[in-house]
Amino acid sequence: MLTTLLLAALTQAPASRFTPAHIDSLPLATTRVDEGANELVIELPPVEVPANGMIRTPVHRARVPFEVALHGFRVEVLDEAGRVLPNDRLHHFNLTDPDRRELFAPLPLHVMAASKETPAPSVPWFLLGMPLEAGERYIASSMLANPENRPMRLRARLVFSYVRPGVIFPLFEAYPWVMDVKFPLGGEGGRKDFDLPPGKSAHYWESSPAVPGTIIGLGGHVHDLATSLELRDMTTGEVIWQQTPVLDSSGRVSKLPVGRLYKWYRLGVHIEPEHTYRVTVFYDNPTGSTIAFGGMGAVAGLFRPDRGEDWPGIDPADGVYLAYIDNLLKNMQGLEMGHGSPGHAHGGHEH
Repeated sequence: MLTTLLLAALTQAPASRFTPAHIDSLPLATTRVDEGANELVIELPPVEVPANGMIRTPVHRARVPFEVALHGFRVEVLDEAGRVLPNDRLHHFNLTDPDRRELFAPLPLHVMAASKETPAPSVPWFLLGMPLEAGERYIASSMLANPENRPMRLRARLVFSYVRPGVIFPLFEAYPWVMDVKFPLGGEGGRKDFDLPPGKSAHYWESSPAVPGTIIGLGGHVHDLATSLELRDMTTGEVIWQQTPVLDSSGRVSKLPVGRLYKWYRLGVHIEPEHTYRVTVFYDNPTGSTIAFGGMGAVAGLFRPDRGEDWPGIDPADGVYLAYIDNLLKNMQGLEMGHGSPGHAHGGHEH
């Protein structure tokens, strides 16, 4: 009998998986264009966030109505009356392009990734622009936090600053990139947060870029109790960027300053496929106990490929790529992440 049950378990059909074909059936987020202000707005529907809790909003498909060159963005969380709320209501907002590849891993490209500690980044419009093609297959997802003692209906919106690309401006095309210490697929269900042991600890991931080019600027995401975040060239030992979180009056992470690596005499820091690069996040947990899913660490920035280098494409048959899409789309119905401090995620994070 036991043998029969074991054979049945081993031979049963695998659980259904989401594929890139399912992207076209996602509900559409609201898209608005303010041509006077040169702003492209992508807004997700409101959701009820439990008291002192967090929720991952349902995944939506976002539409970009025409080709743009992006030079800045901000993310806002609004209440039912349309008031913009403090940043602590945002855990993260991501916009993903499933038809282009990440720089350091065979994953869909993160067009942008923002969290509560991410400043609103911008670069000179005439100098740099991130190309975004017209289309309806961008994937928008977010996680919202509610520190109030009552449920609240909140909605998240992403506001891009753009220009229409011309013959001369912007002078350079730049592409986004991300490295997470739990890349490429994270834990179960794609979770990028991890258990935080007592005392001091370091967590890292390393890889090489698909093409050579220049990192123009970067920022990052960490949780409370993080002491620093860094990107290092492991081949030379050079620290490309290192930052210490800024804390608020209660000791929680309020922001992580952005590093602008470009100078008047150079575009940024050059990286190449022959070198290995490592992102490391450092924590100091004084509680004496392991904090479940208490840690996270990621860097994200802008990258200019070398002249003559094309941005790498997606391999639609790659197992890592397909697993990532499956994890992302499984969240189509949204998921309540439980209660706790907004500084510590209680669920997956696709930063």
